[in-house]
Amino acid sequence: MNLYLLRHGLALELGTAGLTKDSERPLTPKGRRKLRKIAAGMKALELEFDVIFSSPYVRARQTAEIIAVGLHARKKVELTATLTPGGSHSKLIELINQSRGLEDVLLVGHEPHLSECISLLVSGKSGFSVTMKKGGLCKLAAESLGFGRCASLEWLLTPGQLALMGC
Repeated sequence: MNLYLLRHGLALELGTAGLTKDSERPLTPKGRRKLRKIAAGMKALELEFDVIFSSPYVRARQTAEIIAVGLHARKKVELTATLTPGGSHSKLIELINQSRGLEDVLLVGHEPHLSECISLLVSGKSGFSVTMKKGGLCKLAAESLGFGRCASLEWLLTPGQLALMGC
């Protein structure tokens, strides 16, 4: 299985335009533009996904939708609370494993949740230091997905690298 982890794009800060809940922060216009370039980079890499799981937070959902549209995969976005900032890694792994026949899965979420997930799957611990920039994409490969060390880090791309691939 190939597991891809994508951090949401640039979003409005709390307090901007009366935003009082973190979960309601939308992407900025600049964030949307960058994500369209990132989607073009993902398309240049010929990435396709069996499913896109996304945090239901507005900025993550919008990120997943922009990527899905850019890859012509709009009907494949599924929202799950397991990708929110306080989501359960074990429940996320369970969700993926229950969805039989998946080879390529995209997870769209937040920091530090995504870095912790990478750390857990690659090293078996939460202390493996990984930094996911907004719009950054990581690829993990695993024969079988389990809670603990089960995957290898294939690559970690910055949003700038992805955008350049789409030019």
